[in-house]
Amino acid sequence: MSDPRQVVVIGAGVAGLTSALTVLTNSSVPVNVTVLEAESTVGGRIRTTPFAGLSAVDEGADAFLVRVPWATQLASELGLGSSMTSPTDAHASIWHNGMHNIPGDLMLGVPAKIRAFATSGLISPVGKLRAAIEPLLPATADTDSIGDYVRSRFGNQIHERLVDPLIGSIYATDSDHFSMAAVPQVAALTASRSMLFAAGKARAAAAKGPAGPIFATPIRGIGALIELLTQRVTSLGGRILTGESVSAIEKEPTGYTVSTSRGQHQADAIVIASPAKHSAHFVRTLDTRAGELLNEWTHASVVLITMAIPASQWPSRLTGSGYLVPKPDQRWVSAASFGSNKWAHWRPDDGSMILRVSLGRDGLEVMHFDNDKLINLALADMKLHLGVDMTPSEVRVSRWAESFPQYRPHHFARLAELEHSLGASAPGIVFAGASYRGIGIPACVQQARSAAEATLAHLATL
Repeated sequence: MSDPRQVVVIGAGVAGLTSALTVLTNSSVPVNVTVLEAESTVGGRIRTTPFAGLSAVDEGADAFLVRVPWATQLASELGLGSSMTSPTDAHASIWHNGMHNIPGDLMLGVPAKIRAFATSGLISPVGKLRAAIEPLLPATADTDSIGDYVRSRFGNQIHERLVDPLIGSIYATDSDHFSMAAVPQVAALTASRSMLFAAGKARAAAAKGPAGPIFATPIRGIGALIELLTQRVTSLGGRILTGESVSAIEKEPTGYTVSTSRGQHQADAIVIASPAKHSAHFVRTLDTRAGELLNEWTHASVVLITMAIPASQWPSRLTGSGYLVPKPDQRWVSAASFGSNKWAHWRPDDGSMILRVSLGRDGLEVMHFDNDKLINLALADMKLHLGVDMTPSEVRVSRWAESFPQYRPHHFARLAELEHSLGASAPGIVFAGASYRGIGIPACVQQARSAAEATLAHLATL
């Protein structure tokens, strides 16, 4: 029998671990898989820890989309199917000089019917008139900026108070500088002259599909995915090495040498599942142009502060799931989630409210503040937004440095150039993860599956 093929996966987030699992599960030839992680722990931007007497409260993502199959399928494969839960039906709001329920009949903030904005206090009378003429406007010139396109169709208020808060909260971005193609649900609406009519048709089509929850999470938190992925990879013989920062990849007559802070690893194929900008230096040793392109990626940083607010301080009127803050209204807080209203299993025995507050985004840097300053900024903004002083009984500050890759306009053209350049000079090296074809957990899982399939196809040629 031939010696096992060697596969190295760089990055132990959900994309890297899923790539490793898929290779180990589906390889038709003997294979050794080594996952290299620069940090001391696995999981990337997913972390779940105890808080306020609860055993599992997420520090980052707290759910994934279920209307696309990839994350749901992975959870089922890992044995989590029976322990999944979905958010309550508590409503979400937007804060603009007060709380306003997010209107119905929207597609990621894009109105699907005139009533979506006509009856909302979020939009001024002038803004409503401007938005209402959208179906009468000529076709908009092609642009890959979400902000440019939506402003040209509906005016500034619909973009700034509906579309940008919703998209911006998902990607920690300023959607004036974000690729339309990176948000397929919105990009699809540009195929017709009128976004309003296109959104209406899309909503009607979606309504004909099976009903069900939009989001889901394991009762033990998103971290359960990482825990079980890690167990499954190692049970199949995969190695997961933490504290191994990759410094270079060198092409050899047969395969590659991956140099790290602790040694070297031989590879017949490599999956790069690490953040784009952080991967530039070790890809540059293989292909100068590919390294330059990766170095052009930008990543936004966010801080998520989790607070336990005593029941006596929480206003009974605040029954929603949280709120978003439009950029013109932002000081520091961009969003707040009323976790104990959103999730039935996030309700401490003493009746406290689990509150998760987000600060920072593309264009609003907060990482230079110390924890006390961040907490004070958050509490001051919460007093402005909610009209009450709060003294948390417990606080946790989670810093996510450069955690949100920014898909600038024409992102996918740059990605295509990157993969073409590297594919010509270094066959058998593929990319997966949030920097490339979608940041959500389902998108990362889908990319991991595709990367693993490409890796197995390459091994079959050796």
